[in-house]
Amino acid sequence: MKMKNQLNLFFVTLLCTVFSSMAVAQSGNIQGTISDENGLYLPGASVMISSLSKGAISNFDGKFTLVDIPEGTYMLKVSYLGYDDTEKEVVVNNGETTDVAIFVAPKTTELEGVEVTAYGLGGTSKALNTQKNNINITNVVSTDQIGKFPDANIGDAVKRIPGITMQVDQGEARNIIIRGLSPQLNSVTLNGSRVPSAEGDNRNVQMDLIPSDMIQTIEVSKAVTPDMDADALGGSVNLITRTSPQGFRLSTTLGSGINLITDKAILNGSFIIGDRSENGKFGWMASASFNDNDFGSDNIEAEWTDEFEYYTGVDDAEGEPILEEVDVDPYANVFEQRKYLVQRVRRSFSVNMDYKFNANNTIFLKTMYNWRDDRENRFALGQEILDAEDIELGDFTITDGVPTRFPAEIVRQSKGGIDNDRNKNRRLEDQRMQNYSLGGDHLWGSLKVDWMASYAKASEERLNERYAEFESEYIVNSDITNSRYPRFYAADQTDATEFSNFEYGEITEENQYTEEEDFNMFVNFEIPVDLFGYEYGIIKFGARGRFKTKLRDNDFFEFDLEDTYETLASVPLKDYTDPDFYAGSQYAIGSFASEEWLGGLDLEDGESVPDEFLRANFNVEENVYAGYAMTNQKLSDKLGLLVGLRLENTNVTATGNQIEDEENVIGEITQESNYTNIMPGVHLKYDINDRTILRFAWTNTLARPNYEDIVPSLDIVSGDEEIFVGNPELEATTSMNFDVMGEHYFESVGLLSAGVFYKDIDKFIYTFQQEAADDSFGVGTEGFEVYQPLNGDGASVTGFEMAFQRQLDFLPGFAKNFSLYINYTYLSSSADGIRNEDGDEREDIDLPNTAPNMFNASLAYADKRFSSRLSANFSDSYIDEIGGNDFEDRYYDTQLFVDFNASYQINTNLSLYTSINNITNQPLRYFQGVKDRTMQAEFYGQRITFGLKYDLFNK
Repeated sequence: MKMKNQLNLFFVTLLCTVFSSMAVAQSGNIQGTISDENGLYLPGASVMISSLSKGAISNFDGKFTLVDIPEGTYMLKVSYLGYDDTEKEVVVNNGETTDVAIFVAPKTTELEGVEVTAYGLGGTSKALNTQKNNINITNVVSTDQIGKFPDANIGDAVKRIPGITMQVDQGEARNIIIRGLSPQLNSVTLNGSRVPSAEGDNRNVQMDLIPSDMIQTIEVSKAVTPDMDADALGGSVNLITRTSPQGFRLSTTLGSGINLITDKAILNGSFIIGDRSENGKFGWMASASFNDNDFGSDNIEAEWTDEFEYYTGVDDAEGEPILEEVDVDPYANVFEQRKYLVQRVRRSFSVNMDYKFNANNTIFLKTMYNWRDDRENRFALGQEILDAEDIELGDFTITDGVPTRFPAEIVRQSKGGIDNDRNKNRRLEDQRMQNYSLGGDHLWGSLKVDWMASYAKASEERLNERYAEFESEYIVNSDITNSRYPRFYAADQTDATEFSNFEYGEITEENQYTEEEDFNMFVNFEIPVDLFGYEYGIIKFGARGRFKTKLRDNDFFEFDLEDTYETLASVPLKDYTDPDFYAGSQYAIGSFASEEWLGGLDLEDGESVPDEFLRANFNVEENVYAGYAMTNQKLSDKLGLLVGLRLENTNVTATGNQIEDEENVIGEITQESNYTNIMPGVHLKYDINDRTILRFAWTNTLARPNYEDIVPSLDIVSGDEEIFVGNPELEATTSMNFDVMGEHYFESVGLLSAGVFYKDIDKFIYTFQQEAADDSFGVGTEGFEVYQPLNGDGASVTGFEMAFQRQLDFLPGFAKNFSLYINYTYLSSSADGIRNEDGDEREDIDLPNTAPNMFNASLAYADKRFSSRLSANFSDSYIDEIGGNDFEDRYYDTQLFVDFNASYQINTNLSLYTSINNITNQPLRYFQGVKDRTMQAEFYGQRITFGLKYDLFNK
């Protein structure tokens, strides 16, 4: 309460200063928009009144404001990379705001008497101008640039940006990693409002939920300013939706394609329509997108161990089994094949409106609704070595120190859903994300005010998710000759095909629901204050409140149908063996209970299985109150300074379950926490000349713990000898960041940049794994494996990144139409305070999710009608999950995605397009400890799309 009173006093004092300055203001203002030849707004344009040495930069809506201009007539000069400089005369009257609209035209250059036109570089110009004129270190991608890559969702588009790699899900980029920092350490906003997460156990925002054609601009801030949310330890991604146009705008896309893994069709379509009233006051834009993708994946998985024991008898005194341990080399003790069949239907709707009361006052409403249905069938053949007490001498063979033959439990599992119009016999994951924002921009004298209030919600619902398992035991041969492709197969093949030997295991049904709601409000004030006598300086301050709730409510039921379906032979079967299985034709998966049979079961009177869901259920409230103040000033005609301070106070109330013996809820546990972070920041920008810039930034950021980790839960799973413990005492991870960046912008619309960065991270979070030394968690729990999130000590990330992009217009002939896009990032990291299962601190361990090398490249060609692009995206392997020791550590393997796309302009409005994604058939792959020890390899195949696009502009 004391802190809140101090904040209130601080802002009241600032407001008094503001209104005092307004009272004596005697000048006028200029407010306007910058647009291209099609009437589309141009962000990042430089607007100058040279005679006054005053200037402004247009925002993402092409809008600029110049305040406190003495009465008189002035010449406005607009500069924009790739466009001709434009001048316009304006008259400023005392106490009034002059409204002006400026249109600029693309630039053409003369090379040895030949006129050269930069085809298709409008989107690049918009992005680079914004990036060039931002005072902080950013990367910007415009919608036109997104369209030049074959990226269906925002996640795939973002991975083209320097220093960014993505974790994939079913072949689509989902979780964003910025400069090697985990997805939950980065923030994603929509029009400046935080995007909620539908993930139950983390803060990750599903980037594959949002279609790329619904977004106008992507801005990645790698060095945040005080007026931005501080929970962006790696960086902040702001997705900006389309703005109402200057005049009528219509754009439609209709396409199809094929997934080669299933030979199933792809359907996609989108439209954008918008207009502005004749008096220019009311503007609107509506857009929608639809994508139906029927695909799948081929998967193999393994777990590895270096221990082997077998049964030799019973201890007469103790009555305990006697186990003989054998020294062996690492081998796969678990192997699984999986066949996924997936239908992903993505729909997105957006309506944006704005109303301009006058030159000084505008309000806007921005809405977006994303809805994705993910239908999935999964058929899994699991094979796991039996427990040591079930293995006797003669049951196994060890060859050259590696077990190559042993008895295993075999499980054939079918996954699906109920038979109705929504599920269609598949597990249905219904994900939705919606955002509604109301805001305004106002000019009161020389005071600029902007505000916004938003409501956002993300949810994931999985109802009637069904599993059917049938089990058998027989001797398997293990082949790890090629450890990248391990394989188990029946020593006697009749064991694998005699389905009457696969006895009923279980039939279960699960319901899951996760929901996150976010109320967000902010207000910003900006006044002109020229502290050093150079151009236009400002003081900006404001406040934000963010009120978040996270709820997860799951249940799980088991059904006793053993008398009805005694064996796998008693149910309808389907053979899912695929001779073209991408992991190799040697993997014959065989037959399973059909999805139609599983979906048609009338399941009633199930028995609840609490240990499957009680720990997962929780309710968390998180309220964040923030305030900031900063100033952006010119220290000389070349050097700019932004310095400021941000304060954030976080209040958390977390409620979870205390569970004993897997199913007995002792009661709910609620715990509150409260912490405050003070984060200063400094940004310097030095303009060597009009096109060459040096930047420096010192910033402080944080990352709050995952919701699941801070829930005060205790779950003892006796059957698996595991204990899961929440940790409400977890502290937020903080980071002090240093960035130095140099940029050179080519006149022909291009960029050469290079820089270094360093992050000093404190109290990062990892999952600690150890054995319970005694019965402190309950009687008989000694020796159980205990999992608990803990704060590590410190970590550091050091990196280098460079980027180059430009049209090769200096080459002769048709070669001048080629353009090159390259960026590379190198990372080095270390982490302290991570303990192994014995409690000893581990040395020389990287911070999880820090890929040492990341690389993007594309070669493009464009003339008046035809354009094409070959693109490559590479990310190095990195540690993904820390185990109890280095043998158990899990790594995310190297990825190289290669894509191709092309388009042909039939006429001014109509074009054809085509694309081929994942030409290399890059799998998602994890390995255990060493690179050749596969834990998972999942293949998706290629995707081919084609279609028509129609664009109509009318200024």
